[in-house]
Amino acid sequence: MHTAFDPITVGPLTLPNRIAMAPLTRRRAYGEGLSATPLMVEYYRQRATAGLLVAEAIQPNRVGQGYTDTPGLHDARQVESWRPVTQAVHEAGGRIYAQLMHAGRNSHPELLGGSLHPFAPSAVAAVGEVRIHGGEPAVRKPFPVPHSMTTQEIAGTIADFADAAANAIDAGFDGVELHGAYGYLIQQFLSGNANRRNDAYGGSIAGRIRFPVELVEAVAARIGAERLALRISPGCPAFGLAEPDLHELYLTLIDQLPPQLAYLHVFEFPGHRALTMELRRSWEGVYMLNPHEAPEDWPAGPRQLHLVDDGLADILSFGTHFIANPDLVDRLRTGAPLNEADPTTFYRGDHRGYTDYPTMAQTRS
Repeated sequence: MHTAFDPITVGPLTLPNRIAMAPLTRRRAYGEGLSATPLMVEYYRQRATAGLLVAEAIQPNRVGQGYTDTPGLHDARQVESWRPVTQAVHEAGGRIYAQLMHAGRNSHPELLGGSLHPFAPSAVAAVGEVRIHGGEPAVRKPFPVPHSMTTQEIAGTIADFADAAANAIDAGFDGVELHGAYGYLIQQFLSGNANRRNDAYGGSIAGRIRFPVELVEAVAARIGAERLALRISPGCPAFGLAEPDLHELYLTLIDQLPPQLAYLHVFEFPGHRALTMELRRSWEGVYMLNPHEAPEDWPAGPRQLHLVDDGLADILSFGTHFIANPDLVDRLRTGAPLNEADPTTFYRGDHRGYTDYPTMAQTRS
């Protein structure tokens, strides 16, 4: 039996504990060309005692951006800006993965700029609105109908992901997590209502999983499967997605993944604990879980630590509590009180609600 505070091997890494910081979009990439900043260096350095840091969602190409002020890893300027982040984390004794996220249809031409238009498996608009610029007051517009990707564009997107993954390793990241969750491009291919294709990338379960499987294989071939992970969120209805044959869909998907992946990361959506358990039994590798058995389990935190002891997860990822508690691992280990996160500072802004949450040592001094 293991606890959340025992070490674990993940690919070539040995993590000192089994508590990961989940990827958290904070939208503070104010550097030139959506580059990382010194403020981001400090933010990640503060949280380096996590067993593993998974950096915020990073777009692998320009058309993959879905939010204002989110960082990229698709040009030399961006790669260079991330090196101080990874260096600071390593100097503090930590380990850090980059999460690559393509928004797919969840974007807008006025956000992307130029002649770019969002694309997706099919020409079906997402449900909701998107903020189209970083200034105030906020201007939001409905998601447009996206361009339906050609097979050549699918291949090009896979190549862009592979290039961005190689850029991440060049920037000093220890590995890469692909964001296949929460309604973005990878999950759009898995969906039955966002993906209405009648070619090899749609229709049947085999068709709908083809893009994520080919993507994982291509990135694994580029950086090594042992430095690659995939995040999924079965049953998540974000942006209007629906996934028919849910259990069969995800069990088939993970059966097609390289077993040498560093880990599988499951963002559990409330009401799907049975599937979480099925995936755990079926996946032979390291299983990371962001647990939400029921709505009241949001955000995941101290009450879920027993899931490692119980064997449901090898690693637990926590999000909101890491925002407000840079020393979250120590607080969980000692049962100390947790700082409360201020949701008004989650996105954009300055150091307030970002790098100014106190550690236990700072509170005592």
